[in-house]
Amino acid sequence: MHNHRPPRSASSASYLYQSAQRPSPPTSSYASTSQPSHLRPNYPELRQGVTPAPVPTPPIIQAPPRSQPHHQHVPYPNETRGLKVVTVPKDCLQKFLGIASANTAVNKETCGLLLGKDKGSKYTVTTLLIPKQHSSSDTCTMDEEELVLQFTEERSLITLGWIHTHPSQSCFMSSVDLHTHSGFQRMLPESFAIVCAPKSKPNFGIFRLTDPPGLKTILDCKATDAFHPHPDLPIYTDADKGHVQMKEGPLEIVDLR
Repeated sequence: MHNHRPPRSASSASYLYQSAQRPSPPTSSYASTSQPSHLRPNYPELRQGVTPAPVPTPPIIQAPPRSQPHHQHVPYPNETRGLKVVTVPKDCLQKFLGIASANTAVNKETCGLLLGKDKGSKYTVTTLLIPKQHSSSDTCTMDEEELVLQFTEERSLITLGWIHTHPSQSCFMSSVDLHTHSGFQRMLPESFAIVCAPKSKPNFGIFRLTDPPGLKTILDCKATDAFHPHPDLPIYTDADKGHVQMKEGPLEIVDLR
């Protein structure tokens, strides 16, 4: 298991995939907006027939160390203005899960790159690239990065997003996932991350850092531990509720392993 924090540079973040030791799966659906019991205020006034004064809703909490992950389903209606639409072939997830199934069966992660083209008014994912890699139950690190660089340059492809599995965990972004993705999103605001969790419901999520405040929060983070909490802010959200759209379309699969 890798215990060092992920690289911060934009160049290296594009080619490194690894996940910190993850907490136990949550007990509720990732899209649930209900508050956990420890955040629900106790109103003794109600039992006495007195209407209490309004109490502000507690802030959504980014997963603290080694506790249940808290998916941050926070709508930002104006956040995606100015971003190009990114279309992803509908069968991308199913095909990736098929490729990852051998690793998933032995509780190992799998990672890949989602590459594509700039079509002017939108980006289109055309290629799923599986790099050479080594992995464990909670890490996945790409090997021979120069092969990926050569492949993308020869075909004039853009790295639009990345995808990886949580073979036995739920669907969320760990702190290392957040730092890894910050390198992608800093280079291309439309970048997104897909997390596939074959043994969880739901079994996938398409995420991006909020901007603001998530991207700056992660880029400014000075924590040195691989797994660490972040401020009580909406750090990431659902990209498929915004500019990422699943569409029918061809998908080339290239496996460099």
